[in-house]
Amino acid sequence: MPKNKSKGSKTERELYQMFVESHHRAVRVAGSGMMENADCDIIAGKKGRKYCIEAKSSKKPVKYITKDQINRFITFSDIFGLKPVIAVRFNQIGWFFLNPKDMKDSGKNWVINLEIVRKKGKRFAQFFGEKVNKAKDKSLKIGGDILIDEKELDNLTGADIE
Repeated sequence: MPKNKSKGSKTERELYQMFVESHHRAVRVAGSGMMENADCDIIAGKKGRKYCIEAKSSKKPVKYITKDQINRFITFSDIFGLKPVIAVRFNQIGWFFLNPKDMKDSGKNWVINLEIVRKKGKRFAQFFGEKVNKAKDKSLKIGGDILIDEKELDNLTGADIE
């Protein structure tokens, strides 16, 4: 298996496990990224909430996604009546979840970078509406994802704090 494919599969399994641990129903889409008509990575939901998820990860502070891939992803989610979600994991700071409209257009690709996730991205519990019980879990760890506040994210990403 090529390195990128195995890395993508590992990332998808990690994200799938986050859904399972938070009591969502979830399935990984067979052949995602490799087969025609398999245009998302995970389908997940709870009663009344259904999501189509495209998972990405990057060692770098930026991730490029082709416009064609996003167009197919949006079409797929629309056909099945699912809310499209871009899930991106930057290796040093963890998972963020975005509406596809929050990505930046670079001309040839859609772009997600640290500035975008700092402004528009949400952590798993924030995006999927899970309640965090601070008294019970002092680490604020939800489904393998550690929640941090905006100031701490600014410190990690090197953004100016006002």
